[in-house]
Amino acid sequence: MIAAVIVAAGKGTRMGPNIDKLFLPVAGRPVIAHTWECFDRFPAIGHIVVVVRDGMQNAFLEIAEQIRTTKPFTFAIGGAERQDSVWNGLSALPRETTIVAIHDGARPCTSAETIRETLAAAAETGAAVAAQKITDTIKESTADGHIARSVDRSRLWSVQTPQVFRVAVIRKALAEVAARKLAITDDTAACELIGQPVRLVESTAPNPKVTTRADLPLIELLLTGKGSPLADMISHPR
Repeated sequence: MIAAVIVAAGKGTRMGPNIDKLFLPVAGRPVIAHTWECFDRFPAIGHIVVVVRDGMQNAFLEIAEQIRTTKPFTFAIGGAERQDSVWNGLSALPRETTIVAIHDGARPCTSAETIRETLAAAAETGAAVAAQKITDTIKESTADGHIARSVDRSRLWSVQTPQVFRVAVIRKALAEVAARKLAITDDTAACELIGQPVRLVESTAPNPKVTTRADLPLIELLLTGKGSPLADMISHPR
């Protein structure tokens, strides 16, 4: 079985106190509703685990009703760090799960093509991640905020989600993280520790994450403006 773990237990502190970015409205629905629907509507996904903060289960049940979920789902409780939340999500997977897509709840624009390609790459190599090539000029700074040097961008990528793994691979990798008492910011870093190759799958369509309120207008456009000249330019830059 192929399953998805949607990590939705963060507090989103950059939004300000008492603001849960996953429940901010965009394109007529909360952010998390769009994210959940991406995976609920994807044919190959057989089960979804949503990792939530304890006490938020009823709010997420309302989201499930709103999008009229078609796939079975369960909740897992978030941990102290993201890696703990992911581990809890993995622990809640059905026993027959062989491939898992781990996705940020705050990334609601992920295309079906990106999901399909990362799933295929992970089935082949054991691990894969959606990513985009860095196109801006990159500079390294000095401690006092001046340019120290230019960095070669030809092999630099911005890593996103979904991050997809054979279940046995990501469990082994995260167990190594725990054994070393490390903190990681994404799951592919755990694979690096055990020498597991991770295939980079280029996201050809925008796949932004909601980090601040300034991100919402672009995400609104991407979710509602398909077919407009501006949305087409963003999705297919010339």
